[in-house]
Amino acid sequence: MSSQLTLYSRAMCSWCIDAKDFLQSRGYKFTEIDVGRNRAAYEEMKEISDQSYVPTLVAGEEVLANFDVEQLEKFLDEHRIEP
Repeated sequence: MSSQLTLYSRAMCSWCIDAKDFLQSRGYKFTEIDVGRNRAAYEEMKEISDQSYVPTLVAGEEVLANFDVEQLEKFLDEHRIEP
């Protein structure tokens, strides 16, 4: 299943960089939003995920917050999210 993906991140966040590299290397299309530069997006991310940590990935109705690449891979597999 293909889903609209949004990655909430911050510059210089190593987990965010890893998540972005993982998604790009596997052909996923996603919108990246830097919550360090956009306060409204930061508030939106907190509302969606009920937390304030990055990276946060939103795939349709599914949310994965404060994760590493292993958790990201598991999340994509569990929800059958394909590039």
